[in-house]
Amino acid sequence: MPALKGQRVVITGAAQGLGAAIARVFAGQGPDLVLMDVDANGLAVVNDQIGGTAQLIPVDLADADATARAISAIPGPVATLIHNAAILRPEPLEQVSLTTFKATMGVGIQAAFQLSQAVWPAMKAKGGALIFVSSQSGIKGFVDETAYCAAKHALEGFSKCLAMEGAAHGIVSCTITPGKAMYTPMSERNYPPELKAQWIDPEQLAAAFAYIATSRDMALSGQRLNAWDLSQEYPLCPT
Repeated sequence: MPALKGQRVVITGAAQGLGAAIARVFAGQGPDLVLMDVDANGLAVVNDQIGGTAQLIPVDLADADATARAISAIPGPVATLIHNAAILRPEPLEQVSLTTFKATMGVGIQAAFQLSQAVWPAMKAKGGALIFVSSQSGIKGFVDETAYCAAKHALEGFSKCLAMEGAAHGIVSCTITPGKAMYTPMSERNYPPELKAQWIDPEQLAAAFAYIATSRDMALSGQRLNAWDLSQEYPLCPT
């Protein structure tokens, strides 16, 4: 079982919310963190919180060319990719602009494709973990979420295909949902009051991501996982 220490781990959407929480918790385990987000200032704040040890790559993942440049800045083979970045702008269909739709799909699935394809050769040689953050919007439809649901549904199918292609190479590919209402800037904007009354610190979910990254349990591959349940079953051991 590979330890987090020494692993190169790429986390997208790492300037706030769940991505930042995973980065803060992982930092104490000694991986080589590469953090991506469109918010450069937010990335800098997170990096300060973890002692300035991460490589920061500010990037608009909706832009394919910018994403390609960001990928070229990753300093070496990646053992774990956590694609957490997403755009959720609730709007009725007739008000969704093509710009918003393309940006949502760009961050949600286009960037997932580009990043996965980039890390794939090294993972084929040594194994690895591809972890895609999903939600109920990946299996259900919701009013005013045409773009977001489309992106998350695509991510679910994409992960299943990679699980099949990666099975012979020790590559785990899975989607993961929080499993609990959690506090993030996105949830603050979109959760109803009853969910806000129940939300938890997203750092409580980080153990699930650590377990997938270190166990590389092939039984998890192709699955849709619950971060809360997995974190309770496999709590992170202190270093």
